[in-house]
Amino acid sequence: MDRIITYAQAILEATEQCMAADSSVYIMGLGVPDPKGIFGTTLGLKEKFGDNRVCDMPVSENGMTGVAIGSAIVGMRPIMTHQRVDFMLLSLDQIINNAAKWHYMFGGKMKVPLTIRLLVGRGWGQGPQHSQSLQALFAHIPGLKVVMPATPYDAKGLMVAAVEDDNPVIYIEHRWLHGTFGYVPEEKYASTMGARLMRVGTDLTIVSSSLMTLEALKAANVLSEQGIEVELVDLRTIKPLDEKTVLDSIDKTGRLLVVDGAWQSFGVSAEIMAMVSEKAFDSLKCAPKRIAFADVPTPTSFALTNHYYPRAIDIVNTARKMLKMSEVTEEEAGICHQAPLDVPDLSFTGPF
Repeated sequence: MDRIITYAQAILEATEQCMAADSSVYIMGLGVPDPKGIFGTTLGLKEKFGDNRVCDMPVSENGMTGVAIGSAIVGMRPIMTHQRVDFMLLSLDQIINNAAKWHYMFGGKMKVPLTIRLLVGRGWGQGPQHSQSLQALFAHIPGLKVVMPATPYDAKGLMVAAVEDDNPVIYIEHRWLHGTFGYVPEEKYASTMGARLMRVGTDLTIVSSSLMTLEALKAANVLSEQGIEVELVDLRTIKPLDEKTVLDSIDKTGRLLVVDGAWQSFGVSAEIMAMVSEKAFDSLKCAPKRIAFADVPTPTSFALTNHYYPRAIDIVNTARKMLKMSEVTEEEAGICHQAPLDVPDLSFTGPF
């Protein structure tokens, strides 16, 4: 029988299995050993592995990141956790100028096996200093890998892959995904860093990641009922970018819609559109489109967030326009909201 657990439990299980298998793995972060355990992703680790391997952290992001990098250079495999991506910005000097470059500067003889967990996400009144999503910033830096799992299966597999990688991996998880559930094997496994076809189709390719993959999946189901079959590519890994999976899909459908849960300008969606334009321009039947955040700071209030964050209906209508079809309302599309838009969509629960 398939075993179903949540995204948060999948991260916890991956961490626990990596720590059990390798004594050089330790976890450090503000609130890691507290009763809530980083949204449940670190619960019980202190009791099992002790204070020396499950460490709380002072509010000193830059200094503690230096400690993590130094320990990685001498043979440890730290997992560093930040409860908001916004908090770790103080440690960018350590990450960009040291962790990312060490392997290159020493001719490949040195390695920095460091995993940095960054939580992103909107909702519950999170404002412009607590709900940014900065995957493009990290993907821009040579020497950093960036992963964004959308499913519990990949949350575990990519965490194991990140910990076992010999150089820095930025592991970005959306808080709305922690409660989703899906099939996750009990044994320890590492997912390949690359994209996954979440749905096969012939009319349009949607490329997305993290929470926006669930919005895109919801939109794809609606579009299917309207006679439009979407091929959905879940990137899973922002960098390295799995160009082949995207290009193969464009060869099949001829239409590209990129959905990114971050700002549009100079972002992941821009990179994918540039790559497809350079390498598969002749396969395109129409201009590619993208859906992302408007270029203003992420808002706090319900009134603003309801209009700021793209939803399934935006994907549905952009796809319909690309196929020269008229827009529809949420009611006409059969999209119902069972909760306020500032909390996770109940239809995203799973299984995934």
